[in-house]
Amino acid sequence: MEYRKLGATDLELSVIAHGAFALGGTMWGGNEKQDSINSIHASLDHGVTSIDTAPFYGFGLSEELVGEAIKGKDRSKIQLLTKFGLVWDGSNKGKGEFFFDAADNGKTIPVYKYASRENVIKEIEESLKRLGTDYVDLLQLHWPDATTSISETMEALELLIQQGKIRAAGVSNYSVAQLQQAAQTLKPASDQVPYSMLNRSIEKDLVSYASATHTGIIVYSPMERGLLAGKYFKEGSLKSDDHRNGYFTQFNLDKVKTLLQSIEPIATDKGVTLAQLVLRWTTLQPGISVVLAGARNAAQAIANAEAMSLELTTEELQFINLQLAGLQ
Repeated sequence: MEYRKLGATDLELSVIAHGAFALGGTMWGGNEKQDSINSIHASLDHGVTSIDTAPFYGFGLSEELVGEAIKGKDRSKIQLLTKFGLVWDGSNKGKGEFFFDAADNGKTIPVYKYASRENVIKEIEESLKRLGTDYVDLLQLHWPDATTSISETMEALELLIQQGKIRAAGVSNYSVAQLQQAAQTLKPASDQVPYSMLNRSIEKDLVSYASATHTGIIVYSPMERGLLAGKYFKEGSLKSDDHRNGYFTQFNLDKVKTLLQSIEPIATDKGVTLAQLVLRWTTLQPGISVVLAGARNAAQAIANAEAMSLELTTEELQFINLQLAGLQ
């Protein structure tokens, strides 16, 4: 495993981080508790020391499972990354910005973006309890909240750093303009954003800005929620309550299938899976600090970690990028 400093902080994270969205089960067609815990143990055993979760994932369940999985482990060797700012329990009392209606066990639950000072302070206490720890390594705003000033949110994060409850503060889904505005109060350590072979929009301005300002970039959905692993094209079925049924419709699936068929021989020649090839390509892109990789069981977690052992030549990277150009 390779480890990188996150932006200008003293946080050293594993380049592949364990993405714990699916562990919550909600929107992913459920989950198995022991498989989830085993996946985290497998990640830690194979050098993946960074775990990214959020209160919203499973409405608290993901954080609880992460907390249970790391219980008894050396906390100083684990980096916990969590978030705040998505409220579903009504505690915002109508404040904030309506985001969407989440479905959970047949119920419709309204979710709001809410990043007020009061809510930041409330949520960190809840996360610390669920995670079973007294500090979080990186606390990230989950989504921008148009009803709360950026300065108010940053001031709250600065307070939590001073109190020792978080080591560093980051954001998610922020534009360059929002990062610049935040930096007037507190410079974010990182920005967590979507990035993949199918979505390279951050290369337009965020990558260069982050490099110039020593801001870390943590990317999520590098596999486009499993689509780039190729399995969907071979099996083509998902559970009815799996959100990916709708998510995948944004892509030209014929072109994606052609892309995967063109680069799969590289994976075959090197004795790795298509998913591992895609992950490794992502970690090698300029400006990327950390790549989140989801795992719902130990086998997936081990495969994600082992992707870092793959070596790609300049020629192979150029070939892959040439195929990607065909998606435009």
